[in-house]
Amino acid sequence: MKILVMGLPGSGKTWIAERLQKNLECAWYNADLIREMANDWDFSPEGRIRQANRMRTLANFESANSRIVICDFVCPTKQTRKEFNPDVLIWMDTISAGRFDDTNRIFEPPEGDYNYKIIRHLNDGEINKLAEELNNLKL
Repeated sequence: MKILVMGLPGSGKTWIAERLQKNLECAWYNADLIREMANDWDFSPEGRIRQANRMRTLANFESANSRIVICDFVCPTKQTRKEFNPDVLIWMDTISAGRFDDTNRIFEPPEGDYNYKIIRHLNDGEINKLAEELNNLKL
């Protein structure tokens, strides 16, 4: 199962992904670490699609080996989300604007095509409940 935690920079994607990963005992890929490993800091539309494809390749490897995987990255457009193609989309809708104007300008909120919309930071009990729901999904 491929889980995408997406949202604007500073919305809490990495924070929740780290906690879900511990609860689910699954693979986890953070976009900043993957960009660093690839030495690819291109945030043009093409660079963002390349990053979505890079993240998809890693997630597909884990899925093909029967592992749950969480990927956290901005994934700002419908196209980047289509390229990644998550089984479960968690939208971190906790802020109205991120810290990068270029990302704010192109960001397209998911319109009903998400599984979970998080509007505030969750406490430990809520994260445990979300992890349990994710673990029980039959995909």
